[in-house]
Amino acid sequence: MSLSRLAGWLSRRAENLLVAMLLVMFLVFLLQILSRYLLNLPIGWTQEVSAMLWVWMVLFGAAFVIRDDEEMRFDLLYRGVSPRIRRGMTAVSAGCTVLAFAVALPAIWDYVTFMKVEKSAYLRIRFDWLYSIFVVFAVAMILRHVWIGFRAIYGPDTTETGKPGSAQ
Repeated sequence: MSLSRLAGWLSRRAENLLVAMLLVMFLVFLLQILSRYLLNLPIGWTQEVSAMLWVWMVLFGAAFVIRDDEEMRFDLLYRGVSPRIRRGMTAVSAGCTVLAFAVALPAIWDYVTFMKVEKSAYLRIRFDWLYSIFVVFAVAMILRHVWIGFRAIYGPDTTETGKPGSAQ
């Protein structure tokens, strides 16, 4: 299996996992509505599961599912400059992102590992397990932006095409 096929397969599995998390969150939300408003029997663990899944969906999705060309940008200035300047802007912003996450990573790690002392109220899930996705997200952002910066500096000039996957 080629590297691009493997990457495509892993990308689809990440999307599948994100969809599964969304489905579970939706079903738990429906259960919460049913139990609270129809049975008049509120259950607290459903709120915990919904909140935990929301955290995981946002960070997992940003780390592994959202592509670079799908991110929201304010590109009024970016579109008004030459392709060479765009590449420079992309490289500088990628470098700043890498630097920010790399500097923050030890503090992120410390905070997440410190949270092992706390547990959720109903399910008794340790908060370090819950927030471990934040460490994964930070590392993924570092790697992604190293690649974006590398592409901006050494890759082919694709800034004028405007095609998905180009260094925009």
